[in-house]
Amino acid sequence: MNISSFDDLLSVARAQTQRQRLMFVFAAIELPDDASPAERAGFTCGEGGALVPQMCVDKSLDEVGSFQQFTDEAREMGKEWGMLFAAALSGSADREPTSEEATKPLENMIEAIRLGRPENFAVFNRQGIAVRLGTESL
Repeated sequence: MNISSFDDLLSVARAQTQRQRLMFVFAAIELPDDASPAERAGFTCGEGGALVPQMCVDKSLDEVGSFQQFTDEAREMGKEWGMLFAAALSGSADREPTSEEATKPLENMIEAIRLGRPENFAVFNRQGIAVRLGTESL
């Protein structure tokens, strides 16, 4: 399964035999107060920084039409973000997980991002392109 864009994520989720609920965390990229001069210089060039969750939401696949529509909706919330983390919660062939069932996994997702352990999530930049943290500039 190769996910290179937000649209790929939607396609893969829709192709699953079990119904999916998508969970998203929007994170800002900030420079920590105690950053070294080298870290500050890197940050100025678009490298490094700390990921700080700003807002989260879970959505059914029917509620997410496109990356543009989804980020337009997020923009209305008024919080700046630099990276979008995504994960899916599986239900069954005839039942999609509820928003209530997604609450704890979404909280766990936020905590993993805060702790710097986002490796189990798909990560997208502001253009909807998948990125690999630690190997590319944020």
